[in-house]
Amino acid sequence: MKKEEKTNVMRLLDGKGISYQSHTYKQDATLTGEEIADILGEDRSKVFKTLVTQGKSGAYYVFVVPVEAELDLKKAAKASGEKAVAMIKQKDLLGLTGYVHGGCSPIGMKKQFPTFIHETAAGFDRIFVSAGKVGYQIELAPGDLMVMAGCKSCDVIA
Repeated sequence: MKKEEKTNVMRLLDGKGISYQSHTYKQDATLTGEEIADILGEDRSKVFKTLVTQGKSGAYYVFVVPVEAELDLKKAAKASGEKAVAMIKQKDLLGLTGYVHGGCSPIGMKKQFPTFIHETAAGFDRIFVSAGKVGYQIELAPGDLMVMAGCKSCDVIA
């Protein structure tokens, strides 16, 4: 019997005694969040992506939004108290967070950045986010994600 491969995110959740379910799919960094939701057979509004931005001040911020949604940079700036925020360059993601594009999780980044989750997450019993590796998702209660990632809930989508 093959032992389930655990990502760092899963180990962190296990260490805190937080309940989650892991899901795997073919490792393909070109898949969109919508395609991943479809592969998992889940409602796209329950599957969230993790986006990393940088404010005008130079500070970094993380936004967790539904895969079908687009981050509203003006709302994101307001939520973070910045004059403006912009998406970081994809090439900077690994060095900054420890995660690659397609496998970025709001849990377990190299450094804890202020993190915001779109308010629709609270309407679900369970949501999906990356487990920190391409091909891996975790399903957990939004409240547990908010505790683990230090998230604030707000409206940040267009």
